[in-house]
Amino acid sequence: MTLEKATLTNTVTGESIPVLFNPEDYSLNREISYAAAIVPGLSNPVLQFVAGALQMLEMELMVDSYEANSVASRQVNPVQGDVRLLTQQVISLMDIQPSTHAPPVLIFAWGSLTFRCVLARAAQRFVLFRPDGTPVRARLQLSFAAYTPLELEAKEVKRETADFTKHHVVLQGETLSVIAGHEYGDSRVWRVIALRNGITDSAALTPGLELALPRLPYRDPETGRIRA
Repeated sequence: MTLEKATLTNTVTGESIPVLFNPEDYSLNREISYAAAIVPGLSNPVLQFVAGALQMLEMELMVDSYEANSVASRQVNPVQGDVRLLTQQVISLMDIQPSTHAPPVLIFAWGSLTFRCVLARAAQRFVLFRPDGTPVRARLQLSFAAYTPLELEAKEVKRETADFTKHHVVLQGETLSVIAGHEYGDSRVWRVIALRNGITDSAALTPGLELALPRLPYRDPETGRIRA
């Protein structure tokens, strides 16, 4: 069974460029960026996630116009068979589109691989020439960067608000106002602790009870009111 030909489709114009020779292989690379924070006294820096880097698809394509270089064809059209006419179809995918003010978003499709991307890098190497110096075979080193629209990124990643809630174990003789004064610096916000933990009798605190201490300001989930 013959593997179908790979294609590069310009999503702006709808034009599809068939790949004459499928790549021998391709690589998919993905990285994540971390910041290293140096903390005095630690043997290793503390890593903190910054952002995900672009996923890259890299491959080499061979472009060949040798078959178009018969003597008869050159007499009709001297430039026919110049492989640069073919490589330019790919290189032009980095040109800015008038309608979008940016290079086009592409879809590279081959077999089970469908990669929505932009052409980030292209290097041409000409390896075969006619006697007059016209190149008839070239190798293209291509790097495609994955493209995900912002609205699609927001839908795919279900981000949740970080929970900054702290916890406190009640000690003998402690009251909500004492705990509020120690944790928030203001004993008057003890009602926030009571609301968060569903406490109706502030005097009945059992030693060993674990309390959730929410970050201020706190929104009451039942009334929607914000407690400072």
